[in-house]
Amino acid sequence: MWRLVGRTLRRGPVQCMRRAGYGGVTTPQLLTTPIFYVNAAPHLGHVYSALLADVQHRYSALCGRGSRLSTGTDEHGIKVQQAAAALGWDPLDFCTLVSQQFRTMFDTMAISYTDFVRTTDSRHVQAVCHFWKKLEENGYIYKGTYQGWYCTADEAFLSEEQTRESTDAEGQKVRVSLESGHQVHWMSEENYMFRLSQLRPKLLDWLQTEPIHPSPFLRIVQQWLEEELPDLSVSRQSNRVSWGIPVPSDSSHTVYVWLDALINYLSVAGYPDLNFAPWGPSTHLLGKDILRFHAIYWPAFLLAADLPPPKKLLVHSHWICNGIKMSKSLQNVVDPTECIKKYTRDGLRYFLLRHGSPERDCDFTHDTVRKLLNSELADALGGLLNRCTAPTINPGQCWPYYQCKSVPPAARNELQRLLATFKELPNLVDRYMNGFKANKALEAIDSSVRASNAFFQSQTPWKLFKGGEEDKAWAQSVLYITLESLRLCATLLQPAVPGLAKTILDRLAVPPIYRTLTGNHFFAATSGEKCCFQGQSLGSECGLLYPRLKADTE
Repeated sequence: MWRLVGRTLRRGPVQCMRRAGYGGVTTPQLLTTPIFYVNAAPHLGHVYSALLADVQHRYSALCGRGSRLSTGTDEHGIKVQQAAAALGWDPLDFCTLVSQQFRTMFDTMAISYTDFVRTTDSRHVQAVCHFWKKLEENGYIYKGTYQGWYCTADEAFLSEEQTRESTDAEGQKVRVSLESGHQVHWMSEENYMFRLSQLRPKLLDWLQTEPIHPSPFLRIVQQWLEEELPDLSVSRQSNRVSWGIPVPSDSSHTVYVWLDALINYLSVAGYPDLNFAPWGPSTHLLGKDILRFHAIYWPAFLLAADLPPPKKLLVHSHWICNGIKMSKSLQNVVDPTECIKKYTRDGLRYFLLRHGSPERDCDFTHDTVRKLLNSELADALGGLLNRCTAPTINPGQCWPYYQCKSVPPAARNELQRLLATFKELPNLVDRYMNGFKANKALEAIDSSVRASNAFFQSQTPWKLFKGGEEDKAWAQSVLYITLESLRLCATLLQPAVPGLAKTILDRLAVPPIYRTLTGNHFFAATSGEKCCFQGQSLGSECGLLYPRLKADTE
């Protein structure tokens, strides 16, 4: 009998393995999204970051591994200060309003976070102050004068090499950030400085562990570290930036917003409790625009505070619209709320995960969304569900019995190929998920759905049911194989489209105990083993799984 051991279909007894953590005790993995800046409402990029982390978190649970997912909002800094002032609002009230918008959006998108952190939380302020004092104690903080370029839009200090000359809308020469394209201004200010230059050798050693995925982003960081690192300003004068956490030893300065924000990964894990574990950044998920902060500054801060650097950084690219970067001025910004209304929550989740690719910027067009969802959710997956549960094919509305001796010689090769495909599917999905390739995992599932549809079509059970006893027996077996194929695919789809997967598993009357990959058995009857589903009634009729979408012109 094919059985799933851990995440692999094998022959033999089921074995459940637990991942050992600190002191031999299973330790949950902590996945983190970036915390999102509250100077504006959530957009598609925020949703994509959270969704990529969510699918990893849900997949860990599916495999029986402990997992936590943290997200939240970054609420300090000059941009928030300015945005609140422009509206005449108290900064904290403004942050609370926008933070709730992010929480509402993530709840609507079924992001299964276990912790939502705000940098205005008292636990976070305590963690930042403790961390700052640790950096001071270790000799990494000193007072100096920062002279150089500063980008207000990115709240980032930049070297000469990180900027270039450009022309603004009025034709005036300006200097902009190479990474973001935002304008920078020359600044001279007495600040507290961080001895980043001393940590370059340790950062190079950390890169040897290849912690950054996909690999193109690792190479980018390696190139950055080929040059010497200048020390980094880690405070702003409070008379310029008042909305922030005061430096513990000097209230005339506020903690640099990025140092403040990055520490959320520690505060959410319980820092500064000396017994906290996992310590925080087990796995960070982030957009490529904030790679430098997470791949150079953050590990340097941690090393300076006698903490290990992140184990893994999962980096994704951006979404563009019709080949052009999204911009309010161009009116091509995609509103996730409108997309949910148009495509449903699971429809939007599926498209972003299936069409998105971490290595490259991905184009969002409504025509592409419609064609992909119609092809893969409405036609392929919905068609497979309809085929094996339709009353005309399955009048008893139950799981039929598989009969090994019913397989006709002409169908044996095709059957073996199909079973081999589904035997390999959990392994394939596992490799892709562990390699930060949810899009490839969904592609593999879709390919298997199509293989099952093709098998059903070639064996024509609707005709076999009209034949003799041997034909009817084979028709029952074909139906059993199709139902099992669908059960496995729906099980694997739960991290990506939890609502649609639940609809399928409910229709197949699969109890909760059989909705995980731990100790689950698939296609047992094809090896002559007992299958608990045979003879079981199906669940209630669910209608169309995913209705076909019409073009806007239709």
